[in-house]
Amino acid sequence: MKILTPISRIFVGILFIISGFIKLNDPLGFSYKLQEYFSAEVLNLPFFEPYALAISVFVVVFEVVLGVFLLIGYKPKFTLWSLLLMIVFFTFLTFYSAYFDKVKDCGCFGDALKLTPWESFTKDVVLLVLILIVFFGKKYITPVFNPLLTNIFAALSLVLSLAFGYHVLMHLPSIDFRAYKIGDNLIENMSTPPDAPKAIQEFTWTFDVNGEQQTIVTDGSYPNVDGTYVGVETKIIDEGFQPSILDFSIESESEDLTNYFLEQDRLLMIVSYNLETAEKEGLLKLKSISDRALKEGYTVIGLSASGDEVKRRIKTKYDLNFEFFICDEKALKTVVRSNPGALMLNKGTVQQKVHWNDIERLEL
Repeated sequence: MKILTPISRIFVGILFIISGFIKLNDPLGFSYKLQEYFSAEVLNLPFFEPYALAISVFVVVFEVVLGVFLLIGYKPKFTLWSLLLMIVFFTFLTFYSAYFDKVKDCGCFGDALKLTPWESFTKDVVLLVLILIVFFGKKYITPVFNPLLTNIFAALSLVLSLAFGYHVLMHLPSIDFRAYKIGDNLIENMSTPPDAPKAIQEFTWTFDVNGEQQTIVTDGSYPNVDGTYVGVETKIIDEGFQPSILDFSIESESEDLTNYFLEQDRLLMIVSYNLETAEKEGLLKLKSISDRALKEGYTVIGLSASGDEVKRRIKTKYDLNFEFFICDEKALKTVVRSNPGALMLNKGTVQQKVHWNDIERLEL
């Protein structure tokens, strides 16, 4: 225990700081993941959904702070009990998600590292073991600094975490791990190379042969069986190549205009996944930037998952002179962590991306 405790302490502390910081870099994204957990299809706790962002900020700040507390040896009893309770809860959550196949990605490391539900559960089990080692070896947890410095570092970790979280909420994530980041080409990120690995599936066919059920496994071809077909079950062995962008599109009521707009060399794209919940101050800023862009020869479009009536009302209310097209809400939440937000594209390549707070900074 004298050897295992400090090793586990360092590993757990660093992992909590890294995991927490990645989510703190994008608390809005983590709040979307929490809403998915709170939904009726998963934990059936919809009354928590309006508070998802507040819970998100609290959890990620607490995660970073606990990692720092553990490393510097601040209030060991409080820190260890908090770590233990948190990891027990997350282990249950990831097991529930994996066993019932509810959430495909736990969001443990945001968009920086995608883990399958079972990988997330395994990670939490390992962490639980390490935290138990530290918990039962708490007599070996001693402060690294004197009491004054320990208190200062503890307070700084809390203040800096809150300040960083506030900064990214008022602007955009400092590090963008998504497939819509500046420099990425959306056309390329939506494309599948001709030589890309194909998905591998396993088909289990069931037939009634002379009153007895018989199963045959193939790679998709229909079996040559002298019997009555009962049913088939499919299982994905290997998903093959998956483009980093799957659900983004620009559509009107009658046609798909994705390629048409992404091939424009000067495109200003205004994004609002929900116009009814968009920040009013942000909507007020759209008129001046869109007028200026149109004068400079840009194509200006809006993207929203809101209905036609809402789009017409917002367009009239804020005197907007561009059309809103249809796009999936989840995709738009991924494009930019702001409602509204704006992107400048050149032939599908993202050149600028801003929060509505910074929309005046767009360089036309």
